[in-house]
Amino acid sequence: MLLNGADPAAVRQAAEALARGALVALPTETVYGLGARADDDTAVAQIFAAKGRPADHPLIVHVPDMAAAEPFAARLPESARRLMQAFWPGPLTVIVPRAEGMAAAAAGGQDTVGLRCPAHPVAQALLREALRLGVRGVAAPSANRFGRVSPTHAAHVRSEFDESLIILDGGDCEVGIESSIIDCSRGHPVLLRPGVLTQAQIEAVLGEPLRARDTAAPRASGTLAAHYAPSAVVRLLSLTAIESGLAQEAPKGVAVYSRTMPARSPEVWRPMPDDARAAAHDLFAVLRELDEAGVREIWVEDPPQGAAWDGVRDRLSRAAAAFATGAGN
Repeated sequence: MLLNGADPAAVRQAAEALARGALVALPTETVYGLGARADDDTAVAQIFAAKGRPADHPLIVHVPDMAAAEPFAARLPESARRLMQAFWPGPLTVIVPRAEGMAAAAAGGQDTVGLRCPAHPVAQALLREALRLGVRGVAAPSANRFGRVSPTHAAHVRSEFDESLIILDGGDCEVGIESSIIDCSRGHPVLLRPGVLTQAQIEAVLGEPLRARDTAAPRASGTLAAHYAPSAVVRLLSLTAIESGLAQEAPKGVAVYSRTMPARSPEVWRPMPDDARAAAHDLFAVLRELDEAGVREIWVEDPPQGAAWDGVRDRLSRAAAAFATGAGN
């Protein structure tokens, strides 16, 4: 069921569905999420079932503001508070110690929980209306089957689930890739997943360097080695390797996504923007479009070096790893 997110009555209907324990797909500035009230483990279990997602792979709890986040946390470390004040609402998730008895299913059984305050106006309207109805937060991973490409349009969500799912249509997602995730639960902040916020931006707020992910890091949403994969095989290649491959075989069923048009035209070519934020915005929509075109392989030009491209590089590396490791979808 597709509802117009600009209509207050539709937002109210979606909030009422959340309050009674139903699933609702909602827009955020990053990607569309598949939401359930985070304080109801039975409701949250429906997310795992609908996505085919392992129950120990945690979800992010979305809240309308910092005050609404506090009941989910046993404590808010100073690093988390700084990040919330600087980047909320926005594309940043913080991992903090979880309050006992709160969002256990959403946290995948861990003693930490991921919290985010989305900037999308429809998400904000829904979260505030839901809070008015007693829903303290909404657990919401991306609204797609587990491991697949995240949705950035309401139509993408409709293609993944049955027609009974309530989808609040908020238009095109502005950012296009998921939030940065920072673990603030262990004394020193750790980068678990890059997004469009650069490491330098985050470190400037923290006043200290981010540490790299280690084996003691809590599990976090969207951080598996193989993830974000279309049905077609994704290969990350230099432009030279793309040119060489096209010249040798003129392969059929191959699409190319590159910043430069190859000298020998592939069957399908889509231009990758030179700007990192524009590339992030387009990435998942392009992968879905090429998948729907029925190609068997998608050759993607390696993103440029530089911190601005870390989020795009991360998502493409995980999409390629799904097949390099034999993990599939």
